[in-house]
Amino acid sequence: MKNPPTFFDYEEIPDAPGWYSWDLKDESRFNGAVMGSLRVRQDGDRARLRMFPEVRHTNLQDMIHGAVTLSLIDIALFSGMHMLRESDAGMAVTLELSTQFIGGGKVDQPLDAVVEVLRETRRLIFLRGEVVQGENDEHLVAAFSGLVRKASAPKASQ
Repeated sequence: MKNPPTFFDYEEIPDAPGWYSWDLKDESRFNGAVMGSLRVRQDGDRARLRMFPEVRHTNLQDMIHGAVTLSLIDIALFSGMHMLRESDAGMAVTLELSTQFIGGGKVDQPLDAVVEVLRETRRLIFLRGEVVQGENDEHLVAAFSGLVRKASAPKASQ
């Protein structure tokens, strides 16, 4: 098991081999209050963050709301940092996020954000990925790229 992240419950899910929980310890914050329970796993050189959409995540067209998809993508940048680089993503910040919506998300299927690291510097991580649904990721919902600034080291007391 990777180093546990500071701000997240990161526990192996017994009935889902390879999957781990990715839920904020403080459930009153956005991730838990809006997104519901999330799961993460590593797939080779990519990380996969999964949510389980509910009616509350839909728009008036009965598709997953774009804001929910964007939230999943943003969270996937951080879970990807942890899974692929073992970074404590809790205090990092999104500097840039570019998203192209391609298809409507379906509420009756898990929604996955699959992310890979393109480059890492001392302070930044460049990532890209896709939001997909279906057994073989055949339904493409969105494509994205993002830039995350790693958390600053704590300053020494003076």
